[in-house]
This record gives sequence, C-alpha cells and structure tokens, in this order.
Amino acid sequence: MKKVGQGGFGKTFLAVDEQHLLKLPCILKQISFPTLDPESYETTARLFRREVMRLGQLGQHPQIPLLLAHFQYNQNLYLVQEYIQGLTLKQELQQGLFNEEQIWQLLRELLPVLQFIHQHQIIHRDIKPENIIRRTSPPINYQKPPHLPGENQLEKLGKVGEIVLIDFGVAKLLTGTALIRTGTVIGSPEYMAPEQTRGKALPASDLFSLGVTCIHLLTDVAPWDMFDVINDCWRWRDFLPSGGSVSQHLGNILDKLLQNSVSQRYQTAEQVLEALESRSNIVRQPVKNLESLALGNQKLSLLPSLPSLVGRLIPQVMTLDKNELISAVGVEYGKLQYLLAVQKWQEADMETWVVLCDALGKRRKSYLFQNDIDNLPCEDLLTIDRLWVKYSRGKFGFSVQKQIYESVDKDYGKFCSQVGWLTYNLHFRDRGFKFRNWSPVGHLPSRIWVGGKKWWIHAEAMAKKLDKCFF
Repeated sequence: MKKVGQGGFGKTFLAVDEQHLLKLPCILKQISFPTLDPESYETTARLFRREVMRLGQLGQHPQIPLLLAHFQYNQNLYLVQEYIQGLTLKQELQQGLFNEEQIWQLLRELLPVLQFIHQHQIIHRDIKPENIIRRTSPPINYQKPPHLPGENQLEKLGKVGEIVLIDFGVAKLLTGTALIRTGTVIGSPEYMAPEQTRGKALPASDLFSLGVTCIHLLTDVAPWDMFDVINDCWRWRDFLPSGGSVSQHLGNILDKLLQNSVSQRYQTAEQVLEALESRSNIVRQPVKNLESLALGNQKLSLLPSLPSLVGRLIPQVMTLDKNELISAVGVEYGKLQYLLAVQKWQEADMETWVVLCDALGKRRKSYLFQNDIDNLPCEDLLTIDRLWVKYSRGKFGFSVQKQIYESVDKDYGKFCSQVGWLTYNLHFRDRGFKFRNWSPVGHLPSRIWVGGKKWWIHAEAMAKKLDKCFF
C-alpha cells in the first residue's frame, strides 16, 4: 500500500485488492475524525453508511470512479474506489500550456459530469487540475456490485482519453443529514469560490473552481497571482503567453465563471453548456451545403461516397411536399412534418419514436433493437430523415449523425462528444438532450427509442442501414 495523498479529513492510498483473483489495484480513502467522542463517532458512522450509498450511485457514470466497498476499522471510516490509470491535468500541464480548443473540449467533457452530480444534490467542492484525470488505459474490470431494485442498469463506457473527475468523498455530500454542514471549509483555497471559503458551497461554487482551473491551464500561473486584490477582479488575460490569445466568446464564458458574486455567475452547468453551444462559429448551413457542415472549428471529414449521397438526398429534400411523404407500410408522416416545420423539436423527437414503431408494426414507444433497425423499410427511414434534414436546414437527421459518426472513426464516445450527448442513459431518457435551435449539429433525433443491453451499437446499425438505403 502506498500513500498518494493527504488532506484535512484523512489519507489516500494506492492499494491492492488481495481478495480479488487478479490482485487488482484500487484507491483506499481513510477518513479520520480524531476529535470526536465515541457517541459522536457512532452518529457520524451511521450517517457515513447512509450517505455512501449515494456515492455508489454516482460511480455508474463513466467519468466518475466506481465505489467498490466501504467499511469501518479502528475508529476510522474507509472508502474503496476504482483506480483510474492516467495523467492528471496538472501532469499534462507540465508538458505544455493548454490552448483554447483544449479548454473548449475540457468544458464540453466536464460540464455534463457536474450537471450529473448536482442533479444528485452533491457538490464536489475541490475541482482543480490534480483532481481531473485523463484515462491512459481502459477501465479495470472490477466485479460490479449488484444493481438496486428498480435502478436503471447502466453500462459503464469509460474509454482511453476520457476525462474523469476524482476525489469524491462523503464530506462533499450536500444533503440535510450530510456530515459536512455550513461553516465547514473543504477544498483547495486557490481554486475556491468566495462563498466556499466562508463555509457555504453551492453548485455555482464548483463552476467557479472550474473557471479557475481553466485559466491556470491556459497560463500555468498560480491562481492567486492572477487576482487583483486592489480592484477585486481577475487579470488572467495579462498572463497569457506571448502571442497567445483567447477568443472573446471563451473569454466571456470564463469571466462569468469567475464572478465573485454568486448572482453574477452561471448558476448551473446546463447554463454554461448552453453558452458553449452558442459559439458563433458553429455553421448552420442549409442542406445544399451539407459538405461544408462544421462542428466548431473542425471540418467533418467526408467519406468518398458522400457526394453521391448528397446528390441523391438534396433534390428530394428541397422539393419535399405532402405527396412525397413516402411509406412502404402506410405510415402517416403529416404530424411529424408539421412539428418539424414549426420547430417543436422535443415533440418531433417523440413523434419520430412513434413513427419508427409504426413502420415496424410494433407497439408505439416500444424500445427498438439492432434487428429492428435492420428491418426498417428504407422508404420510411429516408422519409423521416429527409424531414429532419429539411426543416433543420441540414443540422439534424439520421444522415447527419451518420456523417459525424464516420468522421470520428466510428468511436461512439467521440461521437457523443461531438453531438452533445451523454455516454450513458439517465433514468428519464429525454433529460439528457437539448431540444433547441442552438443544439449541436447532429444532436437530434435523440436516442430515446434505443433499447438493448448494448444500446450504443445503434449508431453503427443506423449507419449501415442508411448505406443500404442510399445505394
């Protein structure tokens, strides 16, 4: 066992699970309360057991370490967590400053994690480069704990290169019976929001710490050295490297994350994500310019067959009328067309699920599997796709998603990152999607209709089906 960290509440060790056949590495957190009398300790231990279950639920997220076990020993409390092999952002910074695109990517990857934990009434309280790791190897295959009755069984899809937020502890839980209450300061002072230094942590406090993390990665200057105490403001732009610059859009987002006043700061991770997706350089071209669709500053690499695809798709899309709502099995597409025409994206997404089931002769809102995608009539699938592509002006549609999926070498994790999807399913599936005009290219239709234990293969199945239908 090797000590790898120490804080105000205990120590962290890199350990080995001796009871596992493969002697797998794990992280052991020792939480100490040396000043508590026996009665207070028993109360604390009881709360520990109650709240640790909430941490276990968080570990189903692919970007949060899995909680493997918890126990008490010799007046100490212990957590056993998944070992994440990789480099922290602090270690990556030693290899060179982060550029603007890397900061955009960090925000896109980490904000959904914060959104997830805040929805579970948990505040991390200690976001900093040392607590953000980029995986350098696939997740260790620990034996999974049993699912709780009624719990949505999620597959953990951690991948190499994925950002993971570490150092979750019971002391960071924000509930009425949590061990840490108002007045207790937890975190790293340089990265703390002002209200957190006074013992009051809010979801916006994590967003402040994320903003400080970003400016440190851009400059490699200690946060306190970038703060002007005379004028009570951040001067981080003055510390950018010679010749370095940050766009006004990113700068404005960072400035709002760094506001001392909570009321002037972003209140939720969702608000920051919306600000990210309003990037002025997101191209929203009509279908006739499908070949120049872009995500941010990155062009989509088109497959050799795409010109042929566009040649077949464009004439049909641009002249679509009621008489061309083709169905091989008599499905009525008028409602879907209307909802898309008036940009009622969420209702149209739900209607898409309905007509997919109708085309297959299945009960409406039944989950669809790979064989269902294979059996979709091409006439119906192409009609649904044409409607989405036309009324979104080339931004949404199955064919747009196919193009993006293939442009990232069919890596589902990267695909999700590009289209703004989570890599896991929430209990209420539609809550993981944004039904707005400024949603990322390819964000819709959503995957709320997808079923199966390996639900993520829907992207590959749909891409293959479209290939068959187009050619």
